[in-house]
Formats: sequence, C-alpha cells, structure tokens
Amino acid sequence: MADPRLCLIGAGRLASRRIYPYVGAAGGQIVGVCDLDAEKAERNARRFGGRVYQRFEAMLAAEQPEGVIVCVGPEGHAALARQVMELGFPVYTEKPPAVTAAAALEVARVSRRTGLLCTTAFKKRYSAAYQRAREWLAGFPEERWQALSIDYASARYANQTPRDTFLLDFCIHVIDLTGYLFGDVARVFAMTKDRHAYAISLRFVNGAVGTLTLTDGRSFRVPTEEVEITVEGGNFMTIRNSSRLRITEDERPCEWREPPTFTSAGDSGLDTGHLAEIVDFLAALREGRTTRSNIFESYKSMVLYEAIAESARTQTPVEVEYAEV
Repeated sequence: MADPRLCLIGAGRLASRRIYPYVGAAGGQIVGVCDLDAEKAERNARRFGGRVYQRFEAMLAAEQPEGVIVCVGPEGHAALARQVMELGFPVYTEKPPAVTAAAALEVARVSRRTGLLCTTAFKKRYSAAYQRAREWLAGFPEERWQALSIDYASARYANQTPRDTFLLDFCIHVIDLTGYLFGDVARVFAMTKDRHAYAISLRFVNGAVGTLTLTDGRSFRVPTEEVEITVEGGNFMTIRNSSRLRITEDERPCEWREPPTFTSAGDSGLDTGHLAEIVDFLAALREGRTTRSNIFESYKSMVLYEAIAESARTQTPVEVEYAEV
C-alpha cells in the first residue's frame, strides 16, 4: 500500500485548512470527497483531488478506500465512525471522538468487535515537543514522577453547543495531553467560573499530582500553552506553545529547543501535530497497527473530561472510573 487511498467526509473551513492539504504531504491520495453542500465538495475535489459525492455510503461503495477521514462537527463523529467501521473501513475522526464518554465507548467497542482502526485527531500527542516529553519521562521510573502543570487559554467561547463549548472544543486537547503524558487519572477536583475558567487538581494512578488552569479570557492570536513537568531529584521540563522546550537534569540545563516560529500555529504541521497525526494514521494503515491516539485512548480522555465537568458542577471531588472496552 504505497499511497493509501482515502475518502473524506466533510469539506468545511477548518478541514480544508488543516486536513485536506496535509493528506498528500503525508503520503495519501484523496479519491473521494463527500459533503451535503455540493459546492464545498466540488471545491475541495478541484483543489485536492477525488470524485464528488453527497452520500458517504455511495462514496465508500464506489471507491473502496483504504481509510476514511471524518471532518464534520463533533455531534457527528461517533455515529459516522460506527457506520464507517460497520461498512468495513478504518476511520479517522477530528476531535473529540464523541460528545459523551458513553458514545465514545460505543465507538471503541465497534472498533474492538470489527478489528478496524479508529483514531482521533488529538494533535498534541503528535507534537514534536510532547513526543520528546514522553521519551524523557520514560527515562525515569514512574514512582519518581512528581507533578504536571498546564496553563492553557483561548479567547471567549459561547458555551451553547458542543462545537462552541470551551471545555469540550478547546480544553479537550490538554485534557487528552494530560493522560498521554502522565497516564490514567484517579481523582479530580475542579472549580469553575461560569464555565469560562477552570482550576483543576488531579491525582494520577501512579501517585503523581497535577493542575490545569484553563481560561477563555485571553486570545486565539497570542497563544497561552505552558506545561511544566517535574521529576524528583532536580529534573524538570518546560514546554511552551507545543514547540519550545527546556530540560533540566540534576539541576543543570541540558537540552533546549527553539523553533523558528513565534507561534506554533505557523509551523509545518510537525510542531502542532496536524501533519504528524495524519502521517501516523497512514503508516498504521500500511503496517496494520494502531495509533497513539486510537479510540481506546480517546475514550479515556472523554471520561476525564466528564469527571472535570461533573466536579466543577457539583463542587466535589470525583473518582475517575474507566469502563472495560
């Protein structure tokens, strides 16, 4: 499978900027484009290749692709992922995998039953800086991991629908990153100001602790993404905007990285992870393996998201429980 043949469902603004252009760069071939809006589908097929369809079932039957990418709003991710796998095709959806943990669990169970890959576009798992963080942490026993701190901010969200809810649409990225870096969470306590700002305390299964400070009172143009990782013994790592990093070991600076971009939004797709996640999906199709953001991982991120939301609503600590897939 030299260049996996892909069908894309959805041709909206964000996908046209962050997914379609990267498919070719990642080594894939677009053979079908489906959107209820024929004009959008025709535009993207003209720009990026593929035949135009308005029904995804007809597209998959005609094209028989190696994989399918779903680029619709979050309300449609779970249902489309299940349908695509039931028709016999591996699938990649934008984040989040669903709007509830229960719906994500259903998708994971279909993936398990069919044996087909379902992956979620959680880009921070693919950022070069966070990959380095995982490698660095792996050099220490987990019992020495002490603390994770994340400060993450955006401009104002309306909090009216799943696609404009601050905690689900924006913060889900670092909620997923939290589990990717430090593992499963055992307990959460969260406070919120009107669902526009959150202060969250975490206890991880491995005994480490963490804090998340999340707010939509800042800016999209000037990003805030500050991550601090501490391992006992004078070992710590700072990551800024998914791209800049500094590592100190035994209280001595030993590694740093300063990409030639002011914000990671302007990079090649490797610092943000937008390109790297598609590269991994295509490699998984070729090699018959899973991905680092598969549905089993993203289901757990949805469980953590709901625990944070429940704790903020009830103003009480919440035990985090993951169901068997």
